[in-house]
Amino acid sequence: MQIQAILPGKGRDLRLDLFRGVANWAIYLDHIPDNVVNWITTRNYGFSDAADLFVFISGYTASFVYAKMMLERGFIVGGTRLTKRVWQLYVAHIVLFVIYIVAIGYVAQRFSDPDIINEFNVAGLVDSPIETLRQGLLLKFKPVNLDVLPLYIVLMGLFPPVLWLMLRRPDAVMISSFALYFAARHYGWNLPAYPAGTWYFNPFCWQLLFVFGAWCALGGTTRSRSIINSRAMLWFCIAYMLFALVMTMAGRFPALGELFPTWLFDAFNPNDKTNLAPYRFLHFAVLVVLVIRFVPKEWEGLNWPIFDPLIKCGQQSLAVFCVGVFLSFVAHFELLMSSGSLLAQIIVSVSGIAMMTLVAYYITWSKKQDKPVRPAAPKAEAAQPAGIVAPASSVAVAGTNTAVGSPAAAQSVPSAGASSS
Repeated sequence: MQIQAILPGKGRDLRLDLFRGVANWAIYLDHIPDNVVNWITTRNYGFSDAADLFVFISGYTASFVYAKMMLERGFIVGGTRLTKRVWQLYVAHIVLFVIYIVAIGYVAQRFSDPDIINEFNVAGLVDSPIETLRQGLLLKFKPVNLDVLPLYIVLMGLFPPVLWLMLRRPDAVMISSFALYFAARHYGWNLPAYPAGTWYFNPFCWQLLFVFGAWCALGGTTRSRSIINSRAMLWFCIAYMLFALVMTMAGRFPALGELFPTWLFDAFNPNDKTNLAPYRFLHFAVLVVLVIRFVPKEWEGLNWPIFDPLIKCGQQSLAVFCVGVFLSFVAHFELLMSSGSLLAQIIVSVSGIAMMTLVAYYITWSKKQDKPVRPAAPKAEAAQPAGIVAPASSVAVAGTNTAVGSPAAAQSVPSAGASSS
């Protein structure tokens, strides 16, 4: 089949790093209960939140990175590189999983607080530790706040054939993704969880955001540019954003919710996150349209120093995400053990984000140290003073047109001032 996708342009898109950093910071803050600071995150002002952003950018980035590789080097190479990334994600999840449950168990035992075990959904480890750990390795058992990475692993693991098809029929794949989404919602499809229930993030539904990100990366936004830039679309986006804000606030404040008819209030509250409610996906799509319209890839503001911490956290997303999940537990426990005052909430929030940022900067610095240092180019020989005869070798180089690839040519490169590798 003929390639129909439009490959992304060369160069790193700092918008992805910036918003992925925003998602990591917001996920950390949202995972801390009874924290006034998390009122700055987007979940309080619309239907979608940082999880939607994380999944969308994951799909966009996967296409951005592996599409060209799959075209130039074949499906096998591209698929195996994607599989390698899935393995890295799985290892990161298992390491975080072990550290997380050990930390929760230690805190519960050290401070004689068994309620923490139930609060973080690790009570099964007490009754049947071997089976619970086995189910954890199968991604069925997930403590609280460890739901995003298993979803990411499953979506990435199934992505190679999807990417192959999307390169050839992007619109058909997007339509198929919508079909699967609505079928899953209609028939109640989901993956089983352990010890009971289903996945908190239904992968049959959340795949829509992942595929939507891939579709945007492979030319979807380019083909839709006229619609995105239209005045009618702008007014629709503004109106829907205001509607989402009002409905979300109605769910936060009962007095406001009582002002609306029951049928209208119940249609949007509680927000169906597990199955990615249609109004939730539409809200995120509206945000994507506004960003594409008003924040171009070449926007100079992306180089402002104020955004550098967020961009660094986005570039080291996996490590920062894992650190943030663990720190959110530490912050939650600190608030439980302390007064939980406004000052304490601000301190744990700022401290956690600072530590996540330090991790991002350290990893960035460490990767630079792993790269081999290229030797400096030798300086060109100084001009010979008048009256002094140059060495015979120099005369030969200056006066002979030596064939490229010959020994004499190889010797003449350094004397001409070219860099060596």
